[in-house]
Amino acid sequence: MAEGTLTRADLTDAIHRSLGISRNESSDFVERILEEVAASLEQGDTVKISSFGTFTVRRKKERMGRNPKTGEEVPITPRRVVTFRASHVLKDNINTALTGRNAAAAE
Repeated sequence: MAEGTLTRADLTDAIHRSLGISRNESSDFVERILEEVAASLEQGDTVKISSFGTFTVRRKKERMGRNPKTGEEVPITPRRVVTFRASHVLKDNINTALTGRNAAAAE
């Protein structure tokens, strides 16, 4: 796995190693899951993955922004954005891992 970033290739490799299926099947598996999540979000649905978190689509209204370089006011068009809220299980796991690393670094 690449340091700091988890990629599709990393997910494919992890599935390949864990399940013992071919890399092509693993890749198809990862792609199918991501396509399903994206399709649901495109329709405006909420995607909830137990013990991981919830992806939701939020609508943002049109507003006025400012070009930081020129100071000119510019309208920002309305759009939809994806938000993610981590589950308590994921938050706890992250904080436990962080605490373990901090304790190891202190020794």
